[in-house]
Amino acid sequence: MKTQAKLLAKYMDSAGPGYVEWLGLRPSRRADMLVQSEVTAKTEKGLCGDHSAKRASGSARQVTLINAEDIQALSSLLDLASINPSVLRRNIVVSGINLHAMRYQLLKVGDAIVEIGAHCHPCSRMEKALGAGTLLAMFNRGGYCARVVQGGSIKVGDTVRVTQLQRELF
Repeated sequence: MKTQAKLLAKYMDSAGPGYVEWLGLRPSRRADMLVQSEVTAKTEKGLCGDHSAKRASGSARQVTLINAEDIQALSSLLDLASINPSVLRRNIVVSGINLHAMRYQLLKVGDAIVEIGAHCHPCSRMEKALGAGTLLAMFNRGGYCARVVQGGSIKVGDTVRVTQLQRELF
């Protein structure tokens, strides 16, 4: 096991769970987000009702996640009272678990299991919606793309936990 995986394994038991704070679906590309209280993740496809689930199986961007704490940091950097998660166009907002440390790991989100992968980079639409400086403020705070390893139900309030340590981050 490499250094980071050893470190995560050593301290993972002391970390509390994270929680699902918000859920949203994009029925089609560029469509407004639809806020949900519950979604169904389909293995190797994505979230039922989201346009990403229409892609061929195996895409690395089946689901997108972002930390609520990063949204709060963005609000502060952009001098905004708050940011509606719909504007950021991510599917799942989680709190209490550091997604940055969970890259390439398997997370149990509600009844589903996802593998956290690549950074989910912001697009110019966010700059238009939130104002000048948004893209720079979101650098390394735009969340992550993930693939659905095991389908299941995900509800607001569900726990988010590491289910299995995978490979090294770096």
